[in-house]
Amino acid sequence: MPATAHRPVLAATLAAALLLPATLPSTALARSSGTERTLKMVDTDKDGTIDLAEARAAAGQVFDGAETDKDGTVDAKELKGRLSKKDLKAADTDSDGTLDRKEYLALVEQRFKAADPDNDGTLDAKELKTPAGRSLLQLLK
Repeated sequence: MPATAHRPVLAATLAAALLLPATLPSTALARSSGTERTLKMVDTDKDGTIDLAEARAAAGQVFDGAETDKDGTVDAKELKGRLSKKDLKAADTDSDGTLDRKEYLALVEQRFKAADPDNDGTLDAKELKTPAGRSLLQLLK
């Protein structure tokens, strides 16, 4: 078979190889872009990292938005899947089945510290993409 007969097949194969990744969403890419988006949203000083004060500020806004019945606490329904029942129970220090602002922010601080293995007081995109970082991000968005 002449080399020119292989060109259409080669061109079609190359086109498919280039287009296929664009048509199939990558979970890692989607997770990464969500992480980057949240990082930019929470990083108010635009230094490319999140510090504890920025995390607390974002968490406070999330708490205020979730606290729809205006009783000063959030329950599992208001948290809309941000926490498992087990995690909610563990963070609920007064065992009333809800989290008040203080309990919610304490959980944010706990997760922040877990996501900061180098203890530099900031979280970059790499740290936020870890399981501990993603666990924190659930409380910030």
